[in-house]
Amino acid sequence: INLIILPRHRLLLSNLSLGLQAEKRSTATLAYSLSFLLAAMSKRKVREVKEEPASLGPAVKDGEVVFGTAHIFASFNDTFIHVTDLSGRETLVRITGGMKVKADRDESSPYAAMLAAQDVAQRCKELGINALHIKLRATGGNKTKTPGPGAQSALRALARSGMKIGRIGKAFFPLLLNFLNKVKFSFCFDFMLVPFSIEDVTPIPTDSTRRKGGRRGRRL
Repeated sequence: INLIILPRHRLLLSNLSLGLQAEKRSTATLAYSLSFLLAAMSKRKVREVKEEPASLGPAVKDGEVVFGTAHIFASFNDTFIHVTDLSGRETLVRITGGMKVKADRDESSPYAAMLAAQDVAQRCKELGINALHIKLRATGGNKTKTPGPGAQSALRALARSGMKIGRIGKAFFPLLLNFLNKVKFSFCFDFMLVPFSIEDVTPIPTDSTRRKGGRRGRRL
């Protein structure tokens, strides 16, 4: 078969051959790099991750009183119920009224606070906490010092859910109780055992920044 190769066809064939050679070279380089990578991976030691079961601390004995601190912030926009350990450093559970209702106007309602408190009490029981020291606060500062409508409802719901509020069991002061029994001071047991109680921690300014509203006050 006689083929007539024109100059333009010869140029195309030369470009095609060069492209094939480059492709072969790149394929060989890729194969070499892959083999090197696989060899390196086979030599590398892979650490096995050991999963340790998480524990929530020592088991609570029957009749033992375990305290947490419930920080209740009740404003007229929302109600926060935040339970920590006694140091306040570790958060155990935090639920707000806005997490329990859909309407914005219901976030600070007593009903939303009650639902939030029930969830908090349930989580506390799962963690082994059966008593709470209450720290209640309003907005404070240069704003209102009165707690919002959800404060009382949250407290009632915590108490009705089975949480002990503001009282320490006798197991906390065995030596003190023995001493008081010997000295016949049994009448002051209740007085001595209430360092944990309902505490108002609303910030009260000694001197505050200027309250909003201007010189003539808020226009209604």
